[in-house]
Amino acid sequence: MALALARLSSLGLSVRLFFDRIGRFSRFAGRTFALIATHPSAWMHWRNIGPLLYSVGASSVIVVSVTGAFIGMILALEGYDQFAALGQEAQMGGVIAAAVVKQIGPVLAAVMLAGRVGGALAAELGTMNVTEQLDAMRAMSADPIKTLVVPRVVACVVMTPILTIYSDLLGILGSFGIICGLYGVTRADYWYSTTQFLSGWDPLNGVLKSLAFGLAIGLISCYRGFRCEGGAAGVGRASTQSFVASFLTIIVINLLLAQFLQSLQRWIDPETVRTLAS
Repeated sequence: MALALARLSSLGLSVRLFFDRIGRFSRFAGRTFALIATHPSAWMHWRNIGPLLYSVGASSVIVVSVTGAFIGMILALEGYDQFAALGQEAQMGGVIAAAVVKQIGPVLAAVMLAGRVGGALAAELGTMNVTEQLDAMRAMSADPIKTLVVPRVVACVVMTPILTIYSDLLGILGSFGIICGLYGVTRADYWYSTTQFLSGWDPLNGVLKSLAFGLAIGLISCYRGFRCEGGAAGVGRASTQSFVASFLTIIVINLLLAQFLQSLQRWIDPETVRTLAS
């Protein structure tokens, strides 16, 4: 009986801590949204946002380029035998393009940014927290969320869709090189199948998802940095926790938005769904 009560108490404490963390993060996110809306000067000035756009965007181009191009090539290499067995190798371009633009491209670009940018943001802000620089800002009546978090979140939201589009284009070109250059499918067949499988909704779906991914990466990374404690080891933990939480959030958001956007497409423009499914 005592053991059962102890386990029940431990479970209750875990649930309480979980909801406590959710509440803290919700307050942090709400404060960030409020400052973005009411204090545009915190992120509209180039001196505030410019270096962050470069850090998030330009510095991530190489890793996003490699990821996008190689994913397209790998999908082409792995899928050709199956398509050829059905006599449908000319349709590979459209299938791969749809998969890259709607699902794989946005998710992988966001995961790369969560690892490269999110970890760096969590480590940077975590270092400022453990060295009491955030407390010093508060003592000088400066809001660290307004000064540090808002421009970083905005930079992630702005640059993630741009990098996603770039990654999608390289993924399509990578598959084009393998399918047409290695397997001999004609360029006309490749691009014709791409136009048949892709509708105007597909790039829009990818961009909307990438906006949500960028927002999640920025908020989670900054929050983990602000909650960092325990010196250098704590900074390392914050960076790791930032990536893990961002990755899981990206997967969940992708599932929810995929269902929502698909239902929205069926409701607004069902003809495109029937065309793709036929």
